Amino acid sequence: MKSNRDSRGPLSEINIIPLVDVMLVLLIIFMITAPMMQHGMNIDIPKVTTKPLPTKDEPQILNITKEQKLILNEKRLVVKDLKAAIQLLFTNKSTKEIYLRADKEVPYGFVVTCMGLIREAGVEKINIVTKPLEE
Repeated sequence: MKSNRDSRGPLSEINIIPLVDVMLVLLIIFMITAPMMQHGMNIDIPKVTTKPLPTKDEPQILNITKEQKLILNEKRLVVKDLKAAIQLLFTNKSTKEIYLRADKEVPYGFVVTCMGLIREAGVEKINIVTKPLEE
């Protein structure tokens, strides 16, 4: 004796409700974690009374943290690799300009050493980033 289910044949509909549930959960997870992924570096830069410089192209930024760690456009480097990384970064660029953001707690000698390596890499213009002095 055949059952009623066998006489109808296979079920050809796709149940998408579990797929929608999973997609909504993933959407909520990404909505919560996306702002956390845009993290900034806590660099306390010095304050001065000069005006900001106008920019032309995508700025290349070298950050020096309080712990003397180097970050070139969000890529961590060690001091010995700085010259090669900058040469590679500026291989096909006509204007060689870099912005240097150093924490005010970093020793002056370390900043000057980094500036020397940047200069040796062929960068013509080194801009030091500062904060405006609040009155």
